[in-house]
Amino acid sequence: MTESRHVPVMLQRCLDLLAPALRRPGAVVVDCTLGLGGHSEALLTRFPEARLIGLDRDTEALKLSGERLAPFGERATLVHAVYDELPDVLDRLRIPRVQGVLFDLGVSSMQLDEADRGFAYAQDAPLDMRMDQTTGISAAEVLNTYPPGELVRILRAYGEEKQAKRIVAAIVREREKEPFTTSARLVELIRDALPQAAKRTGGNPAKRTFQALRIEVNGELSVLERAIPAAVKALDVGGRIAVLSYHSLEDRLVKQVFAAGAANTAPPGLPVVPERYQPRLKLLTRGAELPTEEEIAENRRAAPARLRGAERIREDAE
Repeated sequence: MTESRHVPVMLQRCLDLLAPALRRPGAVVVDCTLGLGGHSEALLTRFPEARLIGLDRDTEALKLSGERLAPFGERATLVHAVYDELPDVLDRLRIPRVQGVLFDLGVSSMQLDEADRGFAYAQDAPLDMRMDQTTGISAAEVLNTYPPGELVRILRAYGEEKQAKRIVAAIVREREKEPFTTSARLVELIRDALPQAAKRTGGNPAKRTFQALRIEVNGELSVLERAIPAAVKALDVGGRIAVLSYHSLEDRLVKQVFAAGAANTAPPGLPVVPERYQPRLKLLTRGAELPTEEEIAENRRAAPARLRGAERIREDAE
């Protein structure tokens, strides 16, 4: 177990962003990506009046975070759910509005550290990559069954991999000889498929392919497309949302939702802008905030993090 798995990313900044909303009596905060419960533990500690709802699709994460958060008793409610199911979860719990929402979109440290989950390209493991191992198809099934054109699309769209065609041609050749089952064989194939120049930049050459497979297996971007607007909708006026992203695709999506919420939607030329066209959100970060050098030194997994925050400033127009 590595020490870095205990260090929640940009923790202090997330707490500070959410603080004005969570100091209210009876505040409810949702940690949409519970993981090992590091952010949640800090939220419950810093805001002793707040109640926490924690969501995770990973049953192992729920078990471990449940042990960690047990001292908080009934103040913490943990739910096995994907974060786009937030409206249903709040409905079931009879919670009409919440005061805070936190998303930490990185793969949990536990998933990276447990070799048999197949997320990490640095060690040989079964190619699984499902965050919820009770459902869905594995990365191996994607590699072995998807048509070549679909694999190229995934590597380009989700991994921003310029060499997608070369890699997929090699995958298709190899899977005909023998289906893929473990990560080491895929890593080796990617190394061999890439031209020398492409291997010299951007860390491990398998990184982008693994990211693309993980996003496909877990439907991460389509889930996020539904989840961020749903979370904004669930916020009370004065409520706040903080989102940690780890690659440009996620960050772009969060930026678009926040920018749309913070925009004046009135037709041009109106002398007075009616209430229904006024912005619903106020941006709390200038662009995306980055982790400090000290944070990255303490926890290398914080390096790619991008934090954006927003506050709900009025109700939706009816």
